[in-house]
Amino acid sequence: MSTSTTTQKLQAELITPENFQHYGQVIFPSEDGKAYDAEDAQLNLNNGTPRFYIMRLHKRGRKFHKITRHGQCTQCLGSLGGKDWLIAVAPPNNACEQPTLADIVAFRIPGNCFIKLAVGTWHAGPYFEDDLVDFYNLELSDTNVVDHFTHDLLHSHQLELEIIG
Repeated sequence: MSTSTTTQKLQAELITPENFQHYGQVIFPSEDGKAYDAEDAQLNLNNGTPRFYIMRLHKRGRKFHKITRHGQCTQCLGSLGGKDWLIAVAPPNNACEQPTLADIVAFRIPGNCFIKLAVGTWHAGPYFEDDLVDFYNLELSDTNVVDHFTHDLLHSHQLELEIIG
């Protein structure tokens, strides 16, 4: 018996601190010497050794069927070279093994800022049209080994999502 896959479009909106607040923070440049405040990334890297690295990604496109969360740390992502990119997110929920489909939203992130994902935020991405984009990534050194919970929408719902806009 054959099961068909449905592709659902997900409209991306331009990220702002207000529309992203349920998923984390948007961090924009600030003047050197500015005192630490709530506009700075509120990090949780207490459960291990922080890892800051440049992640090279190739031809990611805009379609996905897997979405992931990390329950032990925040994660920061941003593109190098000023390139815009896309991400899909759903609210943090470490108690659930999958996000609610209706809660998955997409954002376009300009190349002049980075995002901090709150602990437990479901996320898929970064996505982009370029052949190659480098991203800086701040998480724990073992996040992708011991704190990487992925849900496959293709398996559970015969669904893939495509970010548009």
